[in-house]
Amino acid sequence: MAIAAKVLIGLILLLHVYFLLLETVLFKTRGRRVFGLSAEKAEIMAPAMSNQGCYNGFLAVALGISLFHPHPAVAFYFAIYGLGCVAVAGIWGALTVKPAILFIQTVPAVLALILVHLV
Repeated sequence: MAIAAKVLIGLILLLHVYFLLLETVLFKTRGRRVFGLSAEKAEIMAPAMSNQGCYNGFLAVALGISLFHPHPAVAFYFAIYGLGCVAVAGIWGALTVKPAILFIQTVPAVLALILVHLV
Protein backbone atom coordinates (compact mmCIF):
# COMPACT_ATOMS: atom_id res chain seq x y z
CA MET A 1 0.00 0.00 0.00
CA ALA A 2 1.34 3.46 -0.89
CA ILE A 3 2.67 5.61 1.94
CA ALA A 4 0.14 8.38 1.12
CA ALA A 5 -2.70 5.87 1.51
CA LYS A 6 -1.30 4.68 4.84
CA VAL A 7 -0.95 8.23 6.15
CA LEU A 8 -4.53 9.11 5.19
CA ILE A 9 -5.84 5.84 6.65
CA GLY A 10 -3.92 6.61 9.85
CA LEU A 11 -5.52 10.04 10.08
CA ILE A 12 -8.98 8.58 9.50
CA LEU A 13 -8.25 5.92 12.14
CA LEU A 14 -7.30 8.62 14.66
CA LEU A 15 -10.44 10.58 13.81
CA HIS A 16 -12.56 7.52 14.57
CA VAL A 17 -10.74 6.89 17.83
CA TYR A 18 -11.62 10.49 18.71
CA PHE A 19 -15.27 9.84 17.75
CA LEU A 20 -15.22 6.70 19.92
CA LEU A 21 -13.99 8.66 22.93
CA LEU A 22 -16.28 11.62 22.26
CA GLU A 23 -19.38 9.43 22.02
CA THR A 24 -18.56 7.15 24.95
CA VAL A 25 -16.40 8.26 27.87
CA LEU A 26 -16.42 11.99 27.01
CA PHE A 27 -20.03 12.30 25.86
CA LYS A 28 -21.49 14.00 28.94
CA THR A 29 -18.66 16.56 29.07
CA ARG A 30 -16.80 17.41 25.86
CA GLY A 31 -19.19 15.45 23.64
CA ARG A 32 -22.15 17.40 24.94
CA ARG A 33 -20.43 20.67 24.00
CA VAL A 34 -19.30 19.42 20.58
CA PHE A 35 -22.81 18.26 19.72
CA GLY A 36 -24.42 21.35 21.25
CA LEU A 37 -26.64 19.48 23.69
CA SER A 38 -28.09 20.45 27.02
CA ALA A 39 -27.18 18.30 30.02
CA GLU A 40 -30.71 16.89 30.04
CA LYS A 41 -30.65 15.97 26.35
CA ALA A 42 -27.16 14.46 26.69
CA GLU A 43 -28.37 12.28 29.56
CA ILE A 44 -31.19 10.93 27.37
CA MET A 45 -28.95 10.39 24.34
CA ALA A 46 -25.97 8.89 26.20
CA PRO A 47 -26.84 5.19 25.71
CA ALA A 48 -27.44 5.57 21.96
CA MET A 49 -24.32 7.68 21.51
CA SER A 50 -22.26 5.13 23.43
CA ASN A 51 -23.48 2.46 21.03
CA GLN A 52 -22.57 4.68 18.09
CA GLY A 53 -19.15 5.26 19.62
CA CYS A 54 -18.57 1.50 19.72
CA TYR A 55 -19.22 1.31 15.98
CA ASN A 56 -16.67 4.05 15.41
CA GLY A 57 -14.25 1.97 17.46
CA PHE A 58 -14.91 -1.05 15.24
CA LEU A 59 -14.12 1.06 12.17
CA ALA A 60 -10.87 2.19 13.80
CA VAL A 61 -9.93 -1.44 14.47
CA ALA A 62 -10.53 -2.40 10.82
CA LEU A 63 -8.37 0.51 9.69
CA GLY A 64 -5.70 -0.42 12.23
CA ILE A 65 -5.60 -3.97 10.89
CA SER A 66 -5.23 -2.53 7.38
CA LEU A 67 -2.17 -0.60 8.51
CA PHE A 68 -0.44 -3.25 10.59
CA HIS A 69 -1.35 -6.68 9.22
CA PRO A 70 1.77 -8.34 7.78
CA HIS A 71 -0.07 -9.96 4.86
CA PRO A 72 -0.61 -7.34 2.10
CA ALA A 73 -3.82 -8.88 0.76
CA VAL A 74 -5.41 -8.98 4.22
CA ALA A 75 -4.32 -5.38 4.84
CA PHE A 76 -5.76 -4.33 1.47
CA TYR A 77 -9.17 -5.90 2.09
CA PHE A 78 -9.42 -4.49 5.61
CA ALA A 79 -8.63 -1.06 4.14
CA ILE A 80 -11.38 -1.46 1.55
CA TYR A 81 -13.86 -2.67 4.15
CA GLY A 82 -13.02 -0.03 6.77
CA LEU A 83 -12.89 2.89 4.35
CA GLY A 84 -16.05 1.74 2.57
CA CYS A 85 -17.90 1.62 5.89
CA VAL A 86 -16.59 5.06 6.86
CA ALA A 87 -17.69 6.50 3.49
CA VAL A 88 -21.19 5.02 3.73
CA ALA A 89 -21.57 6.10 7.37
CA GLY A 90 -20.52 9.61 6.35
CA ILE A 91 -23.13 9.74 3.60
CA TRP A 92 -25.80 8.54 6.03
CA GLY A 93 -24.68 11.05 8.64
CA ALA A 94 -24.76 13.86 6.08
CA LEU A 95 -28.31 12.94 5.09
CA THR A 96 -29.67 12.43 8.59
CA VAL A 97 -27.62 14.64 10.94
CA LYS A 98 -25.47 17.34 9.36
CA PRO A 99 -24.26 17.86 5.76
CA ALA A 100 -20.73 18.73 6.98
CA ILE A 101 -20.25 15.07 7.93
CA LEU A 102 -19.87 14.33 4.23
CA PHE A 103 -16.67 16.41 4.17
CA ILE A 104 -15.39 15.26 7.54
CA GLN A 105 -15.89 11.54 6.95
CA THR A 106 -16.81 10.56 3.40
CA VAL A 107 -14.42 12.71 1.37
CA PRO A 108 -11.26 11.56 3.22
CA ALA A 109 -12.41 7.91 3.05
CA VAL A 110 -13.05 8.13 -0.70
CA LEU A 111 -9.67 9.80 -1.25
CA ALA A 112 -8.01 7.02 0.76
CA LEU A 113 -9.88 4.39 -1.27
CA ILE A 114 -8.56 5.98 -4.46
CA LEU A 115 -5.02 5.99 -3.07
CA VAL A 116 -5.30 2.36 -1.95
CA HIS A 117 -6.30 1.35 -5.48
CA LEU A 118 -3.53 3.31 -7.20
CA VAL A 119 -0.82 0.91 -6.06
